[in-house]
Parts: sequence; structure tokens; C-alpha cells
Amino acid sequence: MIGHLRGTLLERRGAAVLIDVNGVGYEVTMSDHSLGQVGLPGSALAVRVFTHMHENHIALYGFTSAEERDLFDLLITVKNVGPASAIKMVTGGATPTDIASLIAAGKTSALQKLRGVGKKTAEMLVVELRDRCQELLQIWGHDGAAPDTGAEPAAVVRAPVSARPPLLEDVASALGQLGWRSVEVDKAVAGLAPTPDATLEGLLREALRHMPR
Repeated sequence: MIGHLRGTLLERRGAAVLIDVNGVGYEVTMSDHSLGQVGLPGSALAVRVFTHMHENHIALYGFTSAEERDLFDLLITVKNVGPASAIKMVTGGATPTDIASLIAAGKTSALQKLRGVGKKTAEMLVVELRDRCQELLQIWGHDGAAPDTGAEPAAVVRAPVSARPPLLEDVASALGQLGWRSVEVDKAVAGLAPTPDATLEGLLREALRHMPR
């Protein structure tokens, strides 16, 4: 697998660059954020690379910063988020720190403003990556405060204590914080059958799969 390239920038082709490394040209797709750090043709260029192999096709994705590569590696662990989708998410005005902060803070509405991110994807990003993004921000030396992009729904849905086991109460509360209406939450939670080894994260994933699109 190719993990790093250092060579000379030959040209830019839309969202991709062509890098000459000892006479071999590598076409590398990059986000707008990384492309903004690229110089003019003929200049030296070093990029971190993710190699994606799919059947008989190989695609290279490049990053000029360790932070963006770290975030990309997290994004592609989420179900239905492949490398092409992840590179779209990190393309645009938001920096890797901004995106990680939005996920860490559970800002699903703001996440939907990223390219290719719908409501369910935003929710899955928060459910699966919230803690890991908080850890990333600490490693990067940031406090994790999300950028000011508008208020998020903060309603907390709770049934009477006797109506649900504590774990399902936590699931209902989390769904309410993600902005779902109480009738939708009640229906989704009623369909859950937690096993003795069930986790909050796993039950949240299951509930979100049954939410209306």
C-alpha cells in the first residue's frame, strides 16, 4: 500500500493532482482543504496517502496535514461512508478541527451542511465517532468546542421511569438529543429487544436504522 508520496507537482486536474515521483506519475484525489496548500506546477509536494483498492481499480487519496488524514481514517470506519464520501465531507470551508468538533459536540444539523451528509449519516457520525473525535481534538491540542453554526435541537425524550429499562431510557434520551420527535422515539425504542450484553451504541445504531427517512 502507498502511504506517502514526495515528488514534483506536474498538474492539477479538478479535485486531483498529478505527482511525478522519480519519473512515475501518480494521480491523487485531494480535498479542497488540502488543495489549498498545494503550490504551482513544478513545485515540490509531499502528501500522506490512503490507497483504496476496489476490484481492478486503485484510487489514491492525499492529505497535506496529519489532522485531515486522521479524520479521514475515522470517517471511513462509519457504515456506508467510503473514501469518496469521506473526501467530500472534508472538502469545503470546514477545517478538520471544525468537523471533528461538530461530531464531538453532537451538532447533527451543522454536519448536514457538509457535502454528501444527510440526516442519518450525521447521526451515525455522532453515534460512532463522538468519543473518538473528542480524543482526536485532545491529541491535536484543541478544547473540542464546536464552531458557532446555530442552535441544535436539544429536546430530551424520557418515558416514565417504570416504562423502560435504564438502557432503553438512555437510547430514548440520545434519540431526543439528536432531534427526533417523541412519537418517533417511542416507536423505535419499543421495537428494541436488548440482550444481556447489549450496548448503548449498538442499540442506537439499531434504532436509527428503523427511523423514517
